[in-house]
Amino acid sequence: MSAATLPRLLAPLALAAGACLAGPAFADDLDALALEAEPEAPAAADAGSASKLFVEAAAGRADQRYGLGSRSIGRATLDWRDGRRWSPALQSVLSLRLDATRPSDERVSNPVLSLREAYVGWQADGARSALEFGRINLREGPGYGYNPSDFFRDQALRTITTVNPFTLRENRLGSVMLRGQHLWQDVALEAAFSPKLEDEASDHRFSADWGATNHRDRGQIVLGTRFSESWNARWLVHRADGESTRLGASTTALLSQALVGHAEWSWSRDRELLDQALGLDGGRRSHHRTALGLTYTTAGKLSLTGEFQYNGAALDRDGWKALAASPAAAAAYYGAATALQDNAARQAWLVYAVQRDLFIKNLELTGLLKLNRSDRSRMAWAELRYRMPRWDLALQLQDNHGDDWTEFGITTVKRSASLIGTVYF
Repeated sequence: MSAATLPRLLAPLALAAGACLAGPAFADDLDALALEAEPEAPAAADAGSASKLFVEAAAGRADQRYGLGSRSIGRATLDWRDGRRWSPALQSVLSLRLDATRPSDERVSNPVLSLREAYVGWQADGARSALEFGRINLREGPGYGYNPSDFFRDQALRTITTVNPFTLRENRLGSVMLRGQHLWQDVALEAAFSPKLEDEASDHRFSADWGATNHRDRGQIVLGTRFSESWNARWLVHRADGESTRLGASTTALLSQALVGHAEWSWSRDRELLDQALGLDGGRRSHHRTALGLTYTTAGKLSLTGEFQYNGAALDRDGWKALAASPAAAAAYYGAATALQDNAARQAWLVYAVQRDLFIKNLELTGLLKLNRSDRSRMAWAELRYRMPRWDLALQLQDNHGDDWTEFGITTVKRSASLIGTVYF
């Protein structure tokens, strides 16, 4: 990293730190600008609570392509999160996960440790200013299946155990960073600096894998604005060593008592996704990425979301036809999209549905359908889960459909079914 680049990366953080230390705060707490479109997340351990631990086991069968027949699949997981408040101003978070899958992950052998978060935080009186340091899972964007303004997402998944996008965002590795934030009336300022720690990702099963998330210096500044009780927006500037500046924006609006709209956008000058996958120079071009969606919630506890996704760096229909002639290039392309958590399709549609208390209390049905409009492949996933205070029991089904060398046709697994049991401690 050059001496000229460092000040540009540190400037946003200096601004935020100054805001945290300057003048009296005169606004609500840091949650005041929150208006989420996404479904309710599992309750996280709050700063004053003890540890939260669960173990999970899954077993099932998968039908495979390429004449491979069917095979058994399985997973064992230990998930632990500890959030503690040591004083009114000081708190800490430690979050990790251990996964063993059958078949094992291609990059890291079983079992795979994911040190998701490990940080300490300081909060001023009134919770209007805060500083945090350590590994932080900094997630951005209201999009359900695609988050173009989520600039810390690339290479953050050590292993993939589900296609549910919300679970993937929770389970990924955070980045080591120093983060500051301050809230005024209807305006929030946040800034983060994430330094380079290692050159590349590790394939060791118990590695903290600093190189996956901290392989270059990065800085980000975010301005959050609330226009009304039902409409807010966030504006982002992100800079990484060796890359051009990235811009992002997102907004969420309560359109009626039952309808929430969300929009997310980013702009960057970077290589085409295929060039990144094949290690080609290809030159840098201007690319826009977008996610637009609506969520409708009924009185009967049904939440239905439709989302349109656009990635200007991905292959269009003609590009996919050319890619289909090279199986190795197709595998590299879709593999790179997964690692970067970028959209492999130039245009895609996502439908996400959640029905709570289906027929009986605590029975929940979740469904996901994604259509890649570029290569005409599609993926459907459904989960039926019965929730109890100390345990869950779930059935998951998945179907991948498409021609050879398409996004959902290239996968070895054509369809699968799994039974999952979870015990909470």
